[in-house]
Amino acid sequence: MTETIHTFNAWRTMSQSEISKYLQQTHDRVFEHNRAWAEEQKKRDPDFFAKLSAGQTPEYLWIGCSDSRIPAEQITGLGPGEAFIHRNIANLVVNTDLNVMSVINYAVRHLQVKHIVVCGHYGCGGVKAAMTPKDLGLLNPWLRNIRDVYRLHEAELDAIKDENERYNRLVEVSVIEQCRNVIKTAAVQQSYAKNKFPIVHGWVFGFEDGLLKDLKVDHEAMLHSIQKIYNLTE
Repeated sequence: MTETIHTFNAWRTMSQSEISKYLQQTHDRVFEHNRAWAEEQKKRDPDFFAKLSAGQTPEYLWIGCSDSRIPAEQITGLGPGEAFIHRNIANLVVNTDLNVMSVINYAVRHLQVKHIVVCGHYGCGGVKAAMTPKDLGLLNPWLRNIRDVYRLHEAELDAIKDENERYNRLVEVSVIEQCRNVIKTAAVQQSYAKNKFPIVHGWVFGFEDGLLKDLKVDHEAMLHSIQKIYNLTE
């Protein structure tokens, strides 16, 4: 019974002993995979963990969705130490969220990442929930950030008659707005003024083909457009 239990009803048909056994098996499986992974790394490179413990110099900061189907390193081919990762529901960059702001500050000022990627995905549950006229309790203040994105792009989105296409476009414009929020930060503006990096990118992952779509965010143009009001380079 090591396969994933997908539905709540399946749990209801299991005895207490079966549930306990399943939970132990799924716990132990992670450690089995970890040991196998560690052995494989040592076979490929006996110095792998010595190098890993020496420190990190990632080229990328990845701000992605918490969705379990989008492992950043696997879909990009990046290895340990190559990307600094932050994930939250719907890959939002909110200026009052000390978590993401601390990540950006550390990645830019201390790790000196060269690229910041905001990566959304089609079929995002957070974006879909934000399109639903429903009280979602604790999620309301978080999802309001996506609803605000809809308000900013209301004319464009309402002109899209197909609901799925409108949903996909909201995913894209939300990623673009999160890129704008990244560029508004003092750490990014000051580093770019001094070093010409990091560059901010907006990407979207598609489940149907496994490919990343580059939204072609123009970092330089976006920076100039926001600095009349949000200039923090001084």
